[in-house]
Amino acid sequence: MAAPKLSHVDARGRVTMVDVTAKAVTDRVAVAACEITMSAAARRAIRTGAVKKGDPLQAARLAGIMAAKQASALIPLCHPLPITHADVQITATRRGYRIETSVRTTGKTGVEMEALTAASVAALTVYDMLKAVDKTMVIEGLAVLEKRGGRSGTYRRRG
Repeated sequence: MAAPKLSHVDARGRVTMVDVTAKAVTDRVAVAACEITMSAAARRAIRTGAVKKGDPLQAARLAGIMAAKQASALIPLCHPLPITHADVQITATRRGYRIETSVRTTGKTGVEMEALTAASVAALTVYDMLKAVDKTMVIEGLAVLEKRGGRSGTYRRRG
C-alpha cells in the first residue's frame, strides 16, 4: 500500500500551500478541546476572584476567539478564512478546566486549525494569568473532537 500523498508537499518535496480554488464552498464547523490541570490553590484563586490580573476564564474566552481569527497569521500554510462564529466554553473539572472551542465558516477549507488554535491560546491565557500562583500547570489533550463540511464529510473523535 502506497503512503498517502501529503497535500502540503509538491512533487519535488517542497512545502506548498494547498490550492483550494476548485473546491466547493460549504458550511464548515470544527470543535476542538484541551485541558489545563492546576493546583488546588490556583483553582481556589479562580473561584474566589483572587487572581490579581483579573478573571482568567473571561480573558481566556476572549483570547480564544481572537486566536481563531488569527490562525492563518500563526500557521504558515493555513488559509485565511472568514470566521462566521467562534465560541469558547470553559468548564471546571476535578483537577482544573476543560476548554472546548467551536469555529464556523462558509468556505472552501475547514476550520480545524482555527478551533485548535483557539483552544490552545485560551489554555495559554489561563496559564499566563495564574503562573504566579502555580508554575506546575499542564496543558494536555489538545485534539479535534469534530469536523463537519467539505468533501471528507463528518469526523467525530472516538474516546
